[in-house]
Amino acid sequence: MNNEKTKIHFTDNYLMNPTNPISVNLIGAGGTGSKVFTALMEMNHSLIELGHAGLSVRLWDDDIITSANLGRQRFAECEVGLHKSIALINRANRFSGTNWKAETRKFEKKPLGGLPDNAQATIYISCVDSVKARFNIADILNLQKNRRHHRDDPKYWFDFGNSQHTGQVILSTIGEIKQPNSEKYKTVASLPFVTEEFGDLLKQSEEHDNTPSCSLAEALEKQELFINSTLAQMGCSLLWSLFRYGMTENRGFFLNLKDFRTHPLKVA
Repeated sequence: MNNEKTKIHFTDNYLMNPTNPISVNLIGAGGTGSKVFTALMEMNHSLIELGHAGLSVRLWDDDIITSANLGRQRFAECEVGLHKSIALINRANRFSGTNWKAETRKFEKKPLGGLPDNAQATIYISCVDSVKARFNIADILNLQKNRRHHRDDPKYWFDFGNSQHTGQVILSTIGEIKQPNSEKYKTVASLPFVTEEFGDLLKQSEEHDNTPSCSLAEALEKQELFINSTLAQMGCSLLWSLFRYGMTENRGFFLNLKDFRTHPLKVA
């Protein structure tokens, strides 16, 4: 008889019943990021309807919309030439009456280290297309692990990544999250960074061609049409479960869209 307790991570208490909207940094507004952004709009409205304070999103991306972005990403022809972050934020604020913010720059360390200006947040979501950018984000968040003195203390990092047919979403804690006493479950306070657990695999993938595509047809040779939206929906479902149920036994998943397989990554 197996009496081993299921390993569970309980959501940080402040996320469950905050006095102010939960601050979120969404890093990247491309194929995945633009769709995660739409999901965050839906999540924000739903949370507010349930009596929660909702989300306050700051979107980071220095890219300009081109014709190659139309179709796969959440942009219209009339937006070509605008910054991706400004186009999406303006749309959300008009549609939902929010006061979310756009940053038309990369999410990078200050020259002397630390968070960039206006970058303090409780949740960080990265949808970047290079290994270097992912490691840079990890370096910044590693410096935040011991910050615990105001409401925007950094607590969670969701990383979205994909290749042509496959992808993954990994949930990490930024430092330890205090867990309640539980007789039923074995609680886990710390979830490792994607760069710590899968760093070697990420470095091996650096050879992947990340040069910009000049057309939608060229972009579709690099990434399947629905890989980004599938990752966005499944990954945001994990974030939603943290808010809705206050706990999770999964800290992410691996997706293979070519043969329609998913594999959950359990809390360990």
